[in-house]
Amino acid sequence: MFPFEKLVVYNKAFLLQGRVMDFLKNNKSLPVYLRNQYGRASLSIMLNLAEGSGRSTNKDRKFFFVVARGSVFECAAILDLLLAQKEVNPIFHNEIKTSYEEISRMLFAMIKNLE
Repeated sequence: MFPFEKLVVYNKAFLLQGRVMDFLKNNKSLPVYLRNQYGRASLSIMLNLAEGSGRSTNKDRKFFFVVARGSVFECAAILDLLLAQKEVNPIFHNEIKTSYEEISRMLFAMIKNLE
């Protein structure tokens, strides 16, 4: 097992990525640029967690965890835009946004722990 697979935050991001991918697959009418950007930003969360966990110094780990947290914020902003454009229902929006908030808090704690 890789170290990142033991991280609770990685596993939460992994499950959330699955929900985002399902949403994107089922909403092909969304503008391509939005679908692509949301998919990439969502994937970036878990990939940066994985890469950061494999780094040997706290400074390097912190960098990747900060990038992952930035991707969480990007996803939350895209989700808000989708809600404003009525491309996502409010229940889905609230569920996913709550997950982003939880992941953001976890990443913030990890980042602060590395300082």
